[in-house]
Amino acid sequence: MKKIYLLSVMIFSFVAAVNSQSVTNNDYKTLSDNINSITPKNTSFMVRGYSHFGLNINDEQTSFSYGQFSPIFLWKQGSRFIFETELEFEFEDNQLNIGLEYANASYIVSKALVFRAGAFLLPFGTFIERYHPAWINRLSSKPLGFGHDGIGPSSDLGVAVRGAFQVGKSKLAYDLYVVNGPQLKTGLVEPEEAGMLDFSLNTSDNNKNKAVGGRLGFFPLSSSALEVGVSGYFAKPGSETSPFAGDSILGSLNYQDVSVSMYSIDLSFVKNLGSVGLIDIKGQYNYSSLSDANYYNPEEDNIYTFKNKSSAYYAQISYKPISVNNSIIKNLELVGRYSAYNTPEDALWNSKLRQYSIGLNYWLTWRSVIKLSFDNLKNNVSEASGERNEEEEHGPLLGNAFYIHWAIGF
Repeated sequence: MKKIYLLSVMIFSFVAAVNSQSVTNNDYKTLSDNINSITPKNTSFMVRGYSHFGLNINDEQTSFSYGQFSPIFLWKQGSRFIFETELEFEFEDNQLNIGLEYANASYIVSKALVFRAGAFLLPFGTFIERYHPAWINRLSSKPLGFGHDGIGPSSDLGVAVRGAFQVGKSKLAYDLYVVNGPQLKTGLVEPEEAGMLDFSLNTSDNNKNKAVGGRLGFFPLSSSALEVGVSGYFAKPGSETSPFAGDSILGSLNYQDVSVSMYSIDLSFVKNLGSVGLIDIKGQYNYSSLSDANYYNPEEDNIYTFKNKSSAYYAQISYKPISVNNSIIKNLELVGRYSAYNTPEDALWNSKLRQYSIGLNYWLTWRSVIKLSFDNLKNNVSEASGERNEEEEHGPLLGNAFYIHWAIGF
């Protein structure tokens, strides 16, 4: 009986499989047509990004370093809709940190009007949005005050419009945006940072206000070799309630009316001078001003205030002898940069940093470069105010540093 039952099951399964295969073959073309009818046309996907690693030598240590791996994912549907995102994989203090640099969608109406929404790099000046990737930045270090913890925003959540249009032989480019904005460090968690701004990518705002900003770029030459840009950024970074709420004395410290105004001027000049070679000049000046506020210093158990104004700037020039016939020399590049970072004189995080940087690069390809660079960093705060002359844990390492890095854009 069992044999008859098993034989019946095998025959039934065989017949079902044959019928299923017959149906699949007959309906394959119809099924394929249905799938194609709902599949978006002209859709493309691309993975790009950059990475860098190498040897770091300074006054305290010599170590190999894997600086950063940043994949960028791009998805495009048709000719108008684009989605992009960048992840950051970075080793710091022997730990792998994973972060989101940006993730946003753009809809292209025309060259003069593009809508963006999500998290995006803010066009406050040009360094953060255009030049910070390791293979684009001509030196291994960033200019003082132009990193994620510098003067000025990096990325934020919000909406934006941008575009460019012709004005005679010149061109104008504009960016306007509304984002969550920074948050004010009140000193509740880290008293020595009271009055600083936190520009971290925050998924929720700490108040009902929004930061607004924009940049206008002007290309006066028909070749677009020269660009001059101006930027503005305005926000209220304080929370609606006092961080010391409930304290009979400190509860009166409220920061909801604190405001910040920031401005930036940037310049770029890139010119092929024929037999002389390629000259590339970059520069940017950032200025930040926060309204007066009172802060608590637990070490001295007193309330204090200061003029909360900061600035950072850099000037950079690079030269590449691209017209030389020698295949090795033509791929060399000389770089020099000076940068400065000034923070409020009476703040606990006071500093007046000055950095001189020089470098020699060799371009293996147009997206791959070996960089040899040297930094000399000084803090002149002792000369200005007679206070501390080092940045402790809240700033870059003072003294000399030498880098041998390989940066790759892919």
